[in-house]
Amino acid sequence: MSWGANHNWGEVQRRRLQREGENPVPHYWEHALWVWGQASMEEFEALWDQINLDGVVERIQVPYLVVHGAHDRQIPVEYAHRSYDQAVNSSKRELKVYTADEGGVEHCNLDDPVNPTSFIADWVAETFGQSVG
Repeated sequence: MSWGANHNWGEVQRRRLQREGENPVPHYWEHALWVWGQASMEEFEALWDQINLDGVVERIQVPYLVVHGAHDRQIPVEYAHRSYDQAVNSSKRELKVYTADEGGVEHCNLDDPVNPTSFIADWVAETFGQSVG
């Protein structure tokens, strides 16, 4: 499952640096360097283009759900479509993009998480044949 489908993490980081600069949140870049094992921002920036799911999502053969908010300002909704479109080998794939009429249009639907979390739970129960209640 992808919730707030960050299909191209490297590009998101490039945009974050351009938009928010050196300190999007305290210690953000230091943490990212540590996670990716990079010694400097220059090394990390050189790695960005490799941090995406192209060529990976195609290998998913199990059920795959993509949930996204239509107005997500952190992760472009086009990434949700990209993940879904590339999941051609999934035994069951589904894309759910929440609209303003439904609520939950922001990143990971945090502006109205009730409907998306219920949808996800129901999808899991239906897909894997187990009751969640």
